[in-house]
Amino acid sequence: MMFDLLIPSQPKELRAHQAKVIDMLRQSLARGNKRVVIQGPTGFGKTLVAAKIVEGALAKGNAVIFAAPMISLIDQTVLAFEQEGIRDIGVMQANHPRTNPLARVQVGSVQTLARRVVPSAAVIIIDECHIRSRVVEKLIEEREDVVFIGLSATPWAKGMGQRWQDLVVPCTIGDLISQGYLSRFTAYAPSVPDLTGVRVKAGDFDEHAVEAVMSGKALMASVIETWLEKGENRPTLLFGVNRAHAKVLAEAFSLAGVPVAYVDAFTDQGERALIERRFREGHIKVVASVRTLTTGVDWSVSCLIDAAPTKSEMLHVQKIGRGLRVNPGTEDLIILDHAGNALRLGLVTDIHHTELDGTTPGKRSRQSPRAKVEPKPCSRCEALHSGLTCPYCGMRKTLSTGVSTVAGNLTAIGMVKTAKPLSKLEKQRFWSMALSLDDARGKNGKLAKSLFKAKFGAWPDGLRDTREAPGQAFLNYEKSRRIACAKRRTRGGRG
Repeated sequence: MMFDLLIPSQPKELRAHQAKVIDMLRQSLARGNKRVVIQGPTGFGKTLVAAKIVEGALAKGNAVIFAAPMISLIDQTVLAFEQEGIRDIGVMQANHPRTNPLARVQVGSVQTLARRVVPSAAVIIIDECHIRSRVVEKLIEEREDVVFIGLSATPWAKGMGQRWQDLVVPCTIGDLISQGYLSRFTAYAPSVPDLTGVRVKAGDFDEHAVEAVMSGKALMASVIETWLEKGENRPTLLFGVNRAHAKVLAEAFSLAGVPVAYVDAFTDQGERALIERRFREGHIKVVASVRTLTTGVDWSVSCLIDAAPTKSEMLHVQKIGRGLRVNPGTEDLIILDHAGNALRLGLVTDIHHTELDGTTPGKRSRQSPRAKVEPKPCSRCEALHSGLTCPYCGMRKTLSTGVSTVAGNLTAIGMVKTAKPLSKLEKQRFWSMALSLDDARGKNGKLAKSLFKAKFGAWPDGLRDTREAPGQAFLNYEKSRRIACAKRRTRGGRG
């Protein structure tokens, strides 16, 4: 089988936070809890942790069931378990070639469990346990002696405390960023879209009403312009309000000359695999979707465009999590938040809960409120911080009644990474490319100087008047300036 060919000779060693959560789980079980949730942020390595839990159960002669939320994760989980030396595995999924009802470890989707007789097991592991499932709830009700272990990066769903007994939190997103396991990021956000009058449905903004707000021509143009200016031609995921909105944004990127693709729940696996391969190879720069790419995706992403307002902390964190994984060439992340979610809900490093929500269905949430973090952009470097002195540039805050914004422009609201000033060599390269473009358009130096001043806020003093062929990131930036100029003319300004 292909699995056997890919198994390495040595299992992986647990990182400190992974070893810590195994110990915390043991302590919780020793206190008599049988339904325990493990909170593991993106990049935590929850599949490896699950494999170690399975190993421990097998060592005691116990059978285990691992339930994944999506069929596409079944083979991935089996491979991860076999890499840790777990071989006695059966798969519960249609006519899967690994079907083996006698195996002590059964891996299947939640959907499959709902359609079959679930075998006996001493331990049942539920991946993405924040997603409510009737079959899981029924198993918890019927099998009081079974140990249920939930895995989730965002176990904050309403009422989870009604079914699960304990939450163990070994680390946060901020911890993993500081330890180098997740990308540092810079988040930018516009003035929050005016959602006045948009009704709330099932705890979140009404999809059709918020689509109308986010489909305004000015905002749509700003999405394209901002990516061309700040996206640095990075591999980018874009999240729209719904399929229609995401498709319109994809078309707008295509019209701007940006290689783009669109993925939704109806995109077949063959086409999706092709899009992923072309995205990894750099032939596609932006992939637009709705929620299909919020979980179970490990693409090399270093820019996110969020154009879908939400009231859900879980969805907000899941979307940003798609860009936090560290991959070669994507060691940091740029977040372009056109939805205002970071201002509404906070940066993902600020969102944290230590208890499960114990709300009874139909009642208001009783979840302990998290400490309210109200950061403001630094007036000098635009990095978001909540103290009196900016930790990035040393600028001291002055009291003000609010933060003024310019329509269509994004303001940096969070800078987990420390911004490095551009070197003289990088400025020289930009100036050389600007001069080449200026020559090609016969602007006698005016265009080159204008682009440099807009980019760096200063004139190119002390730089050589050498020429260099413009790169794609430079051309994108120049195009963003032309779009901004056209918008100013449309509004009656002097372009």
